[in-house]
Amino acid sequence: MSTSEVTVHQSLDACGLTCPLPLLKAKQALNGLDAGLVLEVQCTDPGSVRDFEVFAKQSGNELLRSEEDSGTYTYWLRKHAG
Repeated sequence: MSTSEVTVHQSLDACGLTCPLPLLKAKQALNGLDAGLVLEVQCTDPGSVRDFEVFAKQSGNELLRSEEDSGTYTYWLRKHAG
């Protein structure tokens, strides 16, 4: 799925924050979204790759896509319906 096919409803800039802050801020942002909406998160912590994969599996939120570009990691999460 390309990012052009994803409608982002909220963006979160967590650049410069280290684990676990990007994930905690993403959880807070997702809590404020309605089910089915998409959160885009940008951060610079390389450890966030595993954190977001595990979080998506455990929370039921869908990790639509993740990518890295010049040390910036971007994640697109769809809030689960449950």
